[in-house]
Parts: sequence; structure tokens; C-alpha cells
Amino acid sequence: MDLTTLSTVALRDLLQQIPAELKRREAQEKAAILEELRALAKARGYQMEELVGKEVVKPKAVAGIKVRVKYRHPQNAELQWTGRGRMPKWVEAWQSAGGTLEQLLV
Repeated sequence: MDLTTLSTVALRDLLQQIPAELKRREAQEKAAILEELRALAKARGYQMEELVGKEVVKPKAVAGIKVRVKYRHPQNAELQWTGRGRMPKWVEAWQSAGGTLEQLLV
């Protein structure tokens, strides 16, 4: 991937996405490995809990995954919003000035 062709906004967006994607993939890999180990233990006549103890549980969804930015102010790229939670003041001001959310979509 040639990063020199990306804009500063695109690079910032990519930088925000990378840690979340890494966490998601690591969680998937760990879950897959755990299932492989459970299958191996079962094939040998054991339960995973018998081999490593009761603390082995299936991994839950990764908490704290950052959500991609969905809205960005056209003149100030630092003003951004994922579309979740309370609407930021700058979005409210944009709408009261006659703008629409569609104009702010990334």
C-alpha cells in the first residue's frame, strides 16, 4: 500500500482503524485456537476444563473497539463524530444553520 498517495484525513482515519482491526483479528484468532484445542482435547477423551482448569472460558467480544468516523466537518477535519451517542454541538450548529447530516458524511 502506497501511503504517499493518501490525504492527511485518510491517513488519520487509517491510523484510527488499525488498532481496532488488530484487536478484532486477535480476538478471532484466539477464539479459533481455543476451539481447535477443545476439539483436540475432545478427540483424546478430555474436556478443556479438565486439562487447564475451570478458568478457561470462551472469549467475549472485544470491548473498547473504536468505531469509524461517520461524520466530519467540511472546514475543520478535527471535528468528527461516529454517529453514536449524543450529537455534538458542532453538528447541531451545522443543522441549525441549514446543513444536513448527509453533507457531513465521510
